[in-house]
Amino acid sequence: MDVLECLVELGNKMLKIKVLLLLSASLFITQVLADTRVNVVGLFSNKAIVTINGGAPQSLSAGQTSNGVKLISADSDSATFMIEGKRQVLKMGQAASVGASATPAASDGGTNSPVSLYADRNGHFYGNLSINGVSLKYVVDTGATTVALNSGDAKYAKIDYEKGEKVNMSTANGVVTAYLVTLNTLKIGTIVLNSVQATVTEGGSPPVVLLGMSAQNRLDVKRENSIMTLSKKY
Repeated sequence: MDVLECLVELGNKMLKIKVLLLLSASLFITQVLADTRVNVVGLFSNKAIVTINGGAPQSLSAGQTSNGVKLISADSDSATFMIEGKRQVLKMGQAASVGASATPAASDGGTNSPVSLYADRNGHFYGNLSINGVSLKYVVDTGATTVALNSGDAKYAKIDYEKGEKVNMSTANGVVTAYLVTLNTLKIGTIVLNSVQATVTEGGSPPVVLLGMSAQNRLDVKRENSIMTLSKKY
């Protein structure tokens, strides 16, 4: 091999090395600048259930950090995070994408995105919903024919239930008089249901809203171990 051929071969090798270095640098920059996406799928006192970058749901307690996401505080309504050094407040079903050097971009997780619930120690699935824009606690109840509220929650949600049709209902405490009403809007996370049948009883029972079959029949309800996922059918 003469000197010219050696120089050509050396030049080709140097070119390959430069290309590899450029590709490596490009991949590194892409990884550094990639957004961190956080989805809120469960909210509790000082605890939140989240998915990070599409991973499996995980629990974060206040002060805990995972993959660059730190939970500052949480309650049943919202959670405050520090994501890549930027503060974000998210509610159930909401999501945020935050780049390491970009302005955080919050989203509502998409209209009618599935909502995940986690069973408590008694196997019940609690969460928060809103009726006519008012936030209320609920429990999934397959034994309830309709969504059911007590009169206090109904008044808080500005439901004029006394104009509803009077009906008799069988409960654990016997037969009670209730009012049959139609809820204009019921929202669970980003799932929106309109014109939902509900019943209202005087007094403090039930203590939380019962998410009965008048709402569940319009949802695809799937349970896997301690996780229940609600998705809108129509």
